[in-house]
Amino acid sequence: QVQLVESGGGLVQAGGSLSLSCAASGRFLSINAMGWYRQAPGNQREWVASITRGGSTKYADSVKGRFTISRDNAKNTVYLQMNTLKPDDTAVYYCNMKVATNPSSWSTSDYWGQGTQVTVSS
Repeated sequence: QVQLVESGGGLVQAGGSLSLSCAASGRFLSINAMGWYRQAPGNQREWVASITRGGSTKYADSVKGRFTISRDNAKNTVYLQMNTLKPDDTAVYYCNMKVATNPSSWSTSDYWGQGTQVTVSS
């Protein structure tokens, strides 16, 4: 069983910063890509950023230059540093990890955090 536990988030004024973290626990072989998604009220969940096991990163255009994703493989943790926040960044943020648990195939499955609210006031 793999569990992802998120922390961070909260309420901040526009222009401020927040940081999120997400740690994996349980029995697994390895974690490949890690990422962050968000879902605003009335909208579909959208991809925000991702990072490979080797540290290569990608960002949605809407957050490029403001958000930074990073990971600590030893701690099985992914982070999201959010700077220059805007009201449009208000959403529930979810972490995602592609986790290998089967020693026969080493195929990965998607696991999700519980979600954490980020609210940016204008």
